[in-house]
Amino acid sequence: MKIAFITRSTLYTVPGGDTVQVVQTAGQLTAMGIEVDIMLSKDTIAYEQYDLLHFFNIIRPADILYHSKKANKPFVVSTILCSYSEFDKNHRKGIGVLFTHLPGDSVEYLKTIARWVLGKDHLSSYDYLWRGQRKSIIEILRRATMILPNSESEYKRVQENYPCKIDHLVVPNGINPDKFPFEPEIKKDEGLVICVARIEGRKNHINLIKALNNTKFNLVLIGAAAPNQGDYYRECRTIAANNITFLDRIPQMQLLEYYQLAKVHILPSWFETTGLSSIEAAVMHCNIVITDKGDTREYFGNDAFYCNPADPASILAAVEQASAAQFDEGLRDRILKKYTWKQAAIQTLKAYQLAATA
Repeated sequence: MKIAFITRSTLYTVPGGDTVQVVQTAGQLTAMGIEVDIMLSKDTIAYEQYDLLHFFNIIRPADILYHSKKANKPFVVSTILCSYSEFDKNHRKGIGVLFTHLPGDSVEYLKTIARWVLGKDHLSSYDYLWRGQRKSIIEILRRATMILPNSESEYKRVQENYPCKIDHLVVPNGINPDKFPFEPEIKKDEGLVICVARIEGRKNHINLIKALNNTKFNLVLIGAAAPNQGDYYRECRTIAANNITFLDRIPQMQLLEYYQLAKVHILPSWFETTGLSSIEAAVMHCNIVITDKGDTREYFGNDAFYCNPADPASILAAVEQASAAQFDEGLRDRILKKYTWKQAAIQTLKAYQLAATA
């Protein structure tokens, strides 16, 4: 079986969680004997070489519309349905305030057009211009063989937002355990809190900084500023007290050192489907503080400390609780059993086999 992964054109130049998902899943499938080529949406693709197409990011439907119609091949979609509506409502400034008065699909449509007009992204399908975001997504769901959400919670959100009869199989996010070896003899620093995330509005760094400014905690923010988020990044730097440290993207070995030492990892985002860095940190015995918005409870259940991203006091309270608590080995064991890229590949292959017989 030969599969084409077709992804956003900025997969490598603007890396995110989907970059990890695509690369790791492809690697695991290859190890299982499946041929996988990772293609960018702007590439010319020889569709006839492939048995199946696998798309990612339903909120970028223009790419999927174009290639799925041109190929006339069966296809599946890893939906990765991430919502920006909470951020748009709570923190947009300047001209972005207009987004607070628009439906989420309209906002995504305007973002797509803006990226295209400004030359910052590729627009594959001109049909998208007249269909719009919502109708494009519904069209894709009607034609897809199957969707592969990261959780049942995500699938329910797809159905709520875009009611359409479509088969699904949950393919969880995960880690590669070999890349996150924990050393139990190294003592945790109970005052060290880390946040591993690209610095952008959705990740809610500003309220995190407000929550931990001038507290007993040393907060280390690990991640580069997202494109078009320069003003947000500068505001973060401006309001940060001396106990806040900013690092750019750092090499894996250095990242492991922070995971190893930190008592707490936090993602107080306005929305998370999973939060890959939360899974990574948990395997490294960090207590996890996460948003209560999105699909996170399906992954972490009662083994995480939840916060309200809109309330710095709630964020601080969750960090204090996490810092004082013992680490629950049950969470690490559950992740190693259920949330690995090998498990994701096994589920993905099962989806391909079901799609082949549909």
